[in-house]
Amino acid sequence: MGAGHDHGGGQGGGTSASRHKGSLRWALALTGTFLVVEVVGGLWTGSLALLADAAHMATDVGGLFMALVAVRFAERPATPRMTFGYVRTEVLSALVNAVVLLIVTVFVLREAWARLFAPPEILGGPMLAVAVAGLIVNLISMKMLHAGSQESLNLKGAYFEVLADMLGSVGVILAALVVMLTGWTIADPIIGAAIGLFIVPRTWILLKGALNILMEGTPAHVDTELLRRRLAEIPAVTGVHDLHVWTLTSGLDAMSCHLVVDDPARGSDVLAAARKAMKEDFAITHTTIQVEDAEAAETEDPSHM
Repeated sequence: MGAGHDHGGGQGGGTSASRHKGSLRWALALTGTFLVVEVVGGLWTGSLALLADAAHMATDVGGLFMALVAVRFAERPATPRMTFGYVRTEVLSALVNAVVLLIVTVFVLREAWARLFAPPEILGGPMLAVAVAGLIVNLISMKMLHAGSQESLNLKGAYFEVLADMLGSVGVILAALVVMLTGWTIADPIIGAAIGLFIVPRTWILLKGALNILMEGTPAHVDTELLRRRLAEIPAVTGVHDLHVWTLTSGLDAMSCHLVVDDPARGSDVLAAARKAMKEDFAITHTTIQVEDAEAAETEDPSHM
Protein backbone atom coordinates (compact mmCIF):
# COMPACT_ATOMS: atom_id res chain seq x y z
CA MET A 1 0.00 0.00 0.00
CA GLY A 2 2.74 2.40 0.94
CA ALA A 3 6.21 2.52 2.40
CA GLY A 4 8.54 5.13 3.74
CA HIS A 5 12.29 5.19 4.13
CA ASP A 6 14.35 7.53 6.25
CA HIS A 7 18.15 7.30 6.00
CA GLY A 8 19.05 10.24 8.18
CA GLY A 9 22.31 8.69 9.28
CA GLY A 10 23.39 7.74 5.82
CA GLN A 11 25.86 5.03 4.92
CA GLY A 12 29.51 5.36 4.36
CA GLY A 13 31.19 8.29 6.02
CA GLY A 14 28.52 8.75 8.69
CA THR A 15 29.93 6.54 11.45
CA SER A 16 30.78 7.81 14.90
CA ALA A 17 34.40 6.68 14.66
CA SER A 18 35.10 8.68 11.50
CA ARG A 19 35.01 11.90 13.51
CA HIS A 20 37.96 10.75 15.60
CA LYS A 21 40.48 9.61 12.98
CA GLY A 22 43.03 12.17 14.10
CA SER A 23 43.01 10.87 17.65
CA LEU A 24 43.45 7.31 16.39
CA ARG A 25 46.45 8.31 14.27
CA TRP A 26 48.22 10.08 17.13
CA ALA A 27 47.52 7.28 19.58
CA LEU A 28 48.86 4.75 17.08
CA ALA A 29 52.04 6.77 16.54
CA LEU A 30 52.68 7.08 20.29
CA THR A 31 52.05 3.44 21.17
CA GLY A 32 53.92 2.14 18.12
CA THR A 33 57.00 4.16 19.01
CA PHE A 34 57.00 3.15 22.66
CA LEU A 35 56.33 -0.52 21.92
CA VAL A 36 59.91 -0.92 20.76
CA VAL A 37 61.21 0.66 23.97
CA GLU A 38 59.04 -1.57 26.16
CA VAL A 39 59.98 -4.81 24.40
CA VAL A 40 63.68 -4.01 24.75
CA GLY A 41 63.15 -3.00 28.37
CA GLY A 42 61.25 -6.19 29.18
CA LEU A 43 63.93 -8.42 27.70
CA TRP A 44 66.70 -6.45 29.37
CA THR A 45 65.20 -6.42 32.88
CA GLY A 46 63.74 -9.96 32.77
CA SER A 47 60.37 -8.70 34.06
CA LEU A 48 57.22 -10.67 33.18
CA ALA A 49 55.07 -7.75 34.29
CA LEU A 50 56.90 -5.51 31.84
CA LEU A 51 56.70 -8.12 29.07
CA ALA A 52 52.99 -8.59 29.81
CA ASP A 53 52.57 -4.85 29.49
CA ALA A 54 54.56 -4.95 26.25
CA ALA A 55 52.24 -7.69 24.97
CA HIS A 56 49.27 -5.50 25.77
CA MET A 57 50.95 -2.60 24.03
CA ALA A 58 51.52 -4.79 20.98
CA THR A 59 47.80 -5.51 20.90
CA ASP A 60 47.25 -1.77 21.33
CA VAL A 61 49.23 -1.12 18.17
CA GLY A 62 47.41 -3.85 16.27
CA GLY A 63 44.04 -2.78 17.65
CA LEU A 64 44.57 0.90 16.87
CA PHE A 65 45.75 0.03 13.38
CA MET A 66 42.71 -2.18 12.77
CA ALA A 67 40.43 0.52 14.17
CA LEU A 68 41.92 3.09 11.80
CA VAL A 69 41.63 0.73 8.83
CA ALA A 70 38.03 -0.01 9.84
CA VAL A 71 37.21 3.69 9.88
CA ARG A 72 38.66 4.11 6.40
CA PHE A 73 36.61 1.17 5.11
CA ALA A 74 33.47 2.42 6.86
CA GLU A 75 33.77 5.74 5.03
CA ARG A 76 33.57 4.05 1.65
CA PRO A 77 30.23 4.57 -0.09
CA ALA A 78 27.61 1.88 -0.56
CA THR A 79 27.68 -0.16 -3.77
CA PRO A 80 25.14 -2.40 -5.53
CA ARG A 81 26.85 -5.40 -3.93
CA MET A 82 27.44 -3.78 -0.53
CA THR A 83 24.22 -1.84 -0.05
CA PHE A 84 25.07 -0.77 3.50
CA GLY A 85 28.64 0.09 2.58
CA TYR A 86 31.41 -1.15 4.87
CA VAL A 87 30.21 0.30 8.17
CA ARG A 88 30.34 -3.06 9.94
CA THR A 89 34.11 -3.32 9.54
CA GLU A 90 34.24 -1.24 12.75
CA VAL A 91 32.34 -3.95 14.59
CA LEU A 92 34.60 -6.67 13.19
CA SER A 93 37.60 -4.67 14.38
CA ALA A 94 36.16 -4.46 17.90
CA LEU A 95 35.50 -8.21 17.86
CA VAL A 96 39.08 -8.99 16.84
CA ASN A 97 40.43 -6.64 19.52
CA ALA A 98 38.43 -8.43 22.21
CA VAL A 99 39.53 -11.89 21.08
CA VAL A 100 43.20 -10.86 20.92
CA LEU A 101 43.06 -9.39 24.42
CA LEU A 102 41.61 -12.62 25.80
CA ILE A 103 44.33 -14.68 24.09
CA VAL A 104 47.06 -12.41 25.46
CA THR A 105 45.57 -12.78 28.95
CA VAL A 106 45.76 -16.58 28.72
CA PHE A 107 49.43 -16.36 27.67
CA VAL A 108 50.30 -14.01 30.53
CA LEU A 109 48.57 -16.21 33.12
CA ARG A 110 50.38 -19.31 31.91
CA GLU A 111 53.75 -17.56 32.06
CA ALA A 112 52.97 -16.11 35.49
CA TRP A 113 52.20 -19.59 36.85
CA ALA A 114 55.53 -20.90 35.59
CA ARG A 115 57.47 -17.99 37.10
CA LEU A 116 55.94 -18.46 40.52
CA PHE A 117 58.06 -21.59 40.88
CA ALA A 118 61.17 -20.27 39.13
CA PRO A 119 61.34 -16.46 39.47
CA PRO A 120 64.14 -14.98 37.34
CA GLU A 121 66.48 -12.15 38.24
CA ILE A 122 64.86 -8.76 37.68
CA LEU A 123 66.44 -5.31 37.24
CA GLY A 124 64.08 -3.13 39.27
CA GLY A 125 65.51 0.30 38.37
CA PRO A 126 65.34 0.07 34.56
CA MET A 127 62.00 -1.74 34.88
CA LEU A 128 60.59 1.21 36.85
CA ALA A 129 61.88 3.78 34.37
CA VAL A 130 60.33 2.02 31.38
CA ALA A 131 57.03 1.53 33.23
CA VAL A 132 56.76 5.22 34.15
CA ALA A 133 57.41 6.23 30.55
CA GLY A 134 54.79 3.72 29.41
CA LEU A 135 52.25 5.11 31.86
CA ILE A 136 52.73 8.61 30.46
CA VAL A 137 52.28 7.40 26.88
CA ASN A 138 49.13 5.48 27.79
CA LEU A 139 47.58 8.39 29.66
CA ILE A 140 48.10 10.63 26.65
CA SER A 141 46.59 8.03 24.31
CA MET A 142 43.60 7.50 26.61
CA LYS A 143 42.95 11.24 26.68
CA MET A 144 42.92 11.26 22.88
CA LEU A 145 40.56 8.31 22.56
CA HIS A 146 38.15 8.98 25.43
CA ALA A 147 35.61 11.08 23.53
CA GLY A 148 35.40 8.65 20.63
CA SER A 149 35.03 5.66 22.95
CA GLN A 150 31.71 7.09 24.16
CA GLU A 151 30.30 6.99 20.62
CA SER A 152 31.90 4.11 18.74
CA LEU A 153 32.24 0.42 19.60
CA ASN A 154 35.34 0.38 17.41
CA LEU A 155 37.00 3.18 19.37
CA LYS A 156 35.78 1.66 22.63
CA GLY A 157 37.76 -1.44 21.71
CA ALA A 158 40.85 0.65 21.06
CA TYR A 159 40.28 2.60 24.27
CA PHE A 160 39.98 -0.59 26.32
CA GLU A 161 43.23 -1.82 24.85
CA VAL A 162 45.01 1.35 25.93
CA LEU A 163 43.25 1.23 29.32
CA ALA A 164 44.51 -2.31 29.82
CA ASP A 165 48.02 -1.18 29.00
CA MET A 166 47.75 1.82 31.32
CA LEU A 167 46.72 -0.46 34.18
CA GLY A 168 49.57 -2.70 33.18
CA SER A 169 52.01 0.18 33.50
CA VAL A 170 50.71 0.95 36.99
CA GLY A 171 51.13 -2.71 37.90
CA VAL A 172 54.67 -2.78 36.56
CA ILE A 173 55.54 0.31 38.59
CA LEU A 174 54.27 -1.39 41.74
CA ALA A 175 56.14 -4.58 40.92
CA ALA A 176 59.34 -2.65 40.28
CA LEU A 177 59.05 -0.81 43.59
CA VAL A 178 58.47 -4.07 45.48
CA VAL A 179 61.47 -5.71 43.80
CA MET A 180 63.70 -2.70 44.46
CA LEU A 181 62.65 -2.24 48.09
CA THR A 182 62.26 -5.86 49.23
CA GLY A 183 63.92 -8.07 46.64
CA TRP A 184 60.71 -10.12 46.48
CA THR A 185 60.77 -11.05 42.78
CA ILE A 186 57.61 -13.16 42.97
CA ALA A 187 55.70 -9.85 43.03
CA ASP A 188 56.51 -9.55 39.32
CA PRO A 189 54.54 -12.62 38.07
CA ILE A 190 51.73 -11.97 40.58
CA ILE A 191 51.20 -8.45 39.30
CA GLY A 192 51.68 -9.63 35.73
CA ALA A 193 48.78 -12.07 36.23
CA ALA A 194 46.68 -9.36 37.86
CA ILE A 195 47.22 -7.14 34.83
CA GLY A 196 45.78 -9.84 32.61
CA LEU A 197 42.78 -10.59 34.83
CA PHE A 198 41.74 -7.00 35.47
CA ILE A 199 40.81 -6.32 31.86
CA VAL A 200 38.82 -9.53 31.30
CA PRO A 201 35.39 -8.19 32.41
CA ARG A 202 35.70 -5.10 30.19
CA THR A 203 36.88 -7.20 27.29
CA TRP A 204 33.92 -9.53 27.77
CA ILE A 205 31.52 -6.57 27.61
CA LEU A 206 33.16 -5.42 24.40
CA LEU A 207 32.95 -8.93 22.93
CA LYS A 208 29.25 -9.25 23.79
CA GLY A 209 28.52 -5.83 22.28
CA ALA A 210 30.22 -6.73 19.00
CA LEU A 211 28.50 -10.12 18.81
CA ASN A 212 25.11 -8.56 19.53
CA ILE A 213 25.53 -6.23 16.56
CA LEU A 214 26.76 -9.00 14.26
CA MET A 215 23.79 -11.18 15.31
CA GLU A 216 21.51 -8.19 14.65
CA GLY A 217 20.24 -8.15 18.22
CA THR A 218 18.20 -5.27 19.55
CA PRO A 219 20.38 -2.35 20.74
CA ALA A 220 20.71 -2.35 24.52
CA HIS A 221 19.30 1.16 24.84
CA VAL A 222 16.11 0.39 22.87
CA ASP A 223 13.03 -1.07 24.58
CA THR A 224 11.15 -2.76 21.73
CA GLU A 225 7.89 -3.00 23.67
CA LEU A 226 8.00 0.71 24.46
CA LEU A 227 8.81 1.41 20.81
CA ARG A 228 5.91 -0.76 19.67
CA ARG A 229 3.50 1.07 22.00
CA ARG A 230 4.76 4.42 20.76
CA LEU A 231 4.00 3.45 17.17
CA ALA A 232 0.58 2.08 18.16
CA GLU A 233 -0.30 5.46 19.72
CA ILE A 234 -0.03 7.24 16.38
CA PRO A 235 -3.51 8.36 15.21
CA ALA A 236 -5.05 5.99 12.61
CA VAL A 237 -2.67 3.10 13.49
CA THR A 238 -4.56 -0.03 14.51
CA GLY A 239 -1.71 -2.52 14.52
CA VAL A 240 2.08 -2.91 14.50
CA HIS A 241 3.82 -6.04 13.26
CA ASP A 242 6.99 -7.34 11.63
CA LEU A 243 8.97 -5.01 13.90
CA HIS A 244 12.76 -5.26 13.83
CA VAL A 245 15.37 -3.04 15.47
CA TRP A 246 19.09 -3.57 15.01
CA THR A 247 22.42 -1.76 14.84
CA LEU A 248 24.33 -1.25 11.61
CA THR A 249 27.37 0.11 13.42
CA SER A 250 28.06 2.24 16.48
CA GLY A 251 25.80 5.28 16.49
CA LEU A 252 23.65 4.04 13.59
CA ASP A 253 20.58 2.04 14.56
CA ALA A 254 17.90 0.88 12.14
CA MET A 255 14.23 -0.07 12.40
CA SER A 256 11.71 -1.67 10.06
CA CYS A 257 8.04 -2.46 10.63
CA HIS A 258 4.56 -2.69 9.14
CA LEU A 259 1.84 -0.33 10.39
CA VAL A 260 -1.82 -1.21 9.91
CA VAL A 261 -4.07 1.86 9.47
CA ASP A 262 -7.84 2.28 9.52
CA ASP A 263 -7.82 4.88 6.76
CA PRO A 264 -5.48 4.41 3.77
CA ALA A 265 -5.76 8.10 2.95
CA ARG A 266 -3.87 8.95 6.11
CA GLY A 267 -0.84 6.86 5.14
CA SER A 268 1.46 9.82 4.51
CA ASP A 269 0.64 11.41 7.85
CA VAL A 270 1.26 8.11 9.63
CA LEU A 271 4.65 7.72 7.95
CA ALA A 272 5.72 11.23 8.91
CA ALA A 273 4.58 10.76 12.51
CA ALA A 274 6.31 7.38 12.80
CA ARG A 275 9.63 8.69 11.47
CA LYS A 276 9.47 11.66 13.80
CA ALA A 277 8.74 9.45 16.81
CA MET A 278 11.65 7.13 16.00
CA LYS A 279 14.08 10.01 15.63
CA GLU A 280 12.99 12.07 18.64
CA ASP A 281 12.12 9.30 21.12
CA PHE A 282 14.59 6.56 20.19
CA ALA A 283 17.36 8.31 18.19
CA ILE A 284 16.72 5.97 15.25
CA THR A 285 17.22 7.75 11.94
CA HIS A 286 17.36 4.79 9.56
CA THR A 287 13.80 3.52 9.20
CA THR A 288 11.84 1.44 6.70
CA ILE A 289 8.12 1.56 7.40
CA GLN A 290 5.35 -0.15 5.44
CA VAL A 291 1.83 1.23 5.83
CA GLU A 292 -1.06 -1.09 4.96
CA ASP A 293 -4.75 -1.61 5.60
CA ALA A 294 -6.26 -4.48 7.59
CA GLU A 295 -6.95 -6.56 4.49
CA ALA A 296 -3.31 -6.45 3.39
CA ALA A 297 -2.14 -7.26 6.90
CA GLU A 298 -4.19 -10.44 6.95
CA THR A 299 -2.21 -11.79 3.99
CA GLU A 300 1.12 -11.39 5.82
CA ASP A 301 3.12 -14.48 6.80
CA PRO A 302 2.08 -15.22 10.43
CA SER A 303 5.68 -16.06 11.33
CA HIS A 304 6.57 -12.37 10.80
CA MET A 305 3.87 -10.95 13.03
